[in-house]
Amino acid sequence: MATSVASQERGVRRVRRQLPTSPWLFAAPGLLITGVFILYPFVSTLLNAFTDRRTLIPGRFVGLANFRELLQDDMFWIGLRNSTLYVLGVVPALVVLPLLLALLVQKNIPGITFFRSAFYTPVVASIVVVGLIWVWLLDERGLINSLLESIGAGRVGFLSDQWLLLLSAMAVTVWKGLGYYMIIYLAALANVPRELHEAAAVDGAGALRRFLTVTVPAVRSTMVLVGALSSVAAFKVFSEVYLMAGPSGGPAGEDTTLVMLVQRTGTGLTGRVGYASAISVVVFVVTVALMLLVLRADRREDR
Repeated sequence: MATSVASQERGVRRVRRQLPTSPWLFAAPGLLITGVFILYPFVSTLLNAFTDRRTLIPGRFVGLANFRELLQDDMFWIGLRNSTLYVLGVVPALVVLPLLLALLVQKNIPGITFFRSAFYTPVVASIVVVGLIWVWLLDERGLINSLLESIGAGRVGFLSDQWLLLLSAMAVTVWKGLGYYMIIYLAALANVPRELHEAAAVDGAGALRRFLTVTVPAVRSTMVLVGALSSVAAFKVFSEVYLMAGPSGGPAGEDTTLVMLVQRTGTGLTGRVGYASAISVVVFVVTVALMLLVLRADRREDR
């Protein structure tokens, strides 16, 4: 009996000695994936930004030469301009329109499930398919221009005019993102007490006033979250503009964004990996700054 008790105690002590390593064993797969696909590329990009590395040629340390070259690169400033305009054009729409859409589909009326699914369908659709559909619609011989011509109006160069092309890409981004942010707002609206709306209605507040004084303050933190997420996504836009403007970035490359410039500069047998990494570092710094600005504005409103 004493022998069995002693063996059980040794087993308990052995288990206790092994317990501190057990969490790391469970976390090891996730840490490995994070290290290989996130941390290593990030550190590698940061180091390459200070070298003149090319695709097939190991680079040497050049200090801040790549960043000094950025300041004199016209395409960099064009990309920065377009990415900034993209944020200014897309973010307000993606903060406000999904909220209005969520208020619409929140109501329990017959057939509302169909509309919820319809509004969310663009989110799960492939961006390549979505881009090709919109190119087909907006092309000079596409459906929209054919309709305009049939009613006597002239054709519109949605994909040939510099600014119309950028606006068209923004419209695609907003259209595809509406359903995603609508779901986020629906979760926030579900937590708004109905009593607040009833009390405001008793006080004589109309629908617009209830929206401004009850709904908006209740989901303000969610609006900040949507603003931060959409800002980062808009500044890093690539697929929509690439599919609609082509690899050249539209007429004379005037619709090139920063991420498109990274792809164009850093790929191919003669790709300038070091210079593209420097642009990537700038994109990272700006996206972090955007998030900090949104969070700072939210904190100021809380005071």
